[in-house]
Amino acid sequence: MPLLIVGSGIFFNLVSGFSLGYFFSRFAAYTNDWFSDIRFISGSLLFFAGMYINWKADDKLIALRKPEETHYVIPEKWLFNYISCPNLFGEMIEWLGFAILCWNLPAWGFFIWTAANLIPRALSHHDWYKKRFSEYPAERKAIVPFLI
Repeated sequence: MPLLIVGSGIFFNLVSGFSLGYFFSRFAAYTNDWFSDIRFISGSLLFFAGMYINWKADDKLIALRKPEETHYVIPEKWLFNYISCPNLFGEMIEWLGFAILCWNLPAWGFFIWTAANLIPRALSHHDWYKKRFSEYPAERKAIVPFLI
């Protein structure tokens, strides 16, 4: 793994962790009413839906081949019929939900920074599939069904 990627990951986690921690320890003032606010409810639903998508996609990817197999396989069914990277899509939905349920600048920054990382990764992964498999579904998008 290139040192630049390791350094970028460390920098991202330090900045994100500090900004979120600082905000929550110094400025957050959520009251009990926040739990019935539409932002908290919809954000929580998105967060857990994204987590489910992420986990289910990872499980499907892990199950594509048996331990002794080494060949690559085109993932099929479920969200794989629409996008190459439903695991990354799920992760983006998770952090969008987190940003909505927290409704603060550091949480939105975390979501935007995460999306800026995941979208190029998904595009690269999608291109790899298209180059590797001539029969890869042309209508399949990289990360957002019907869009990207």
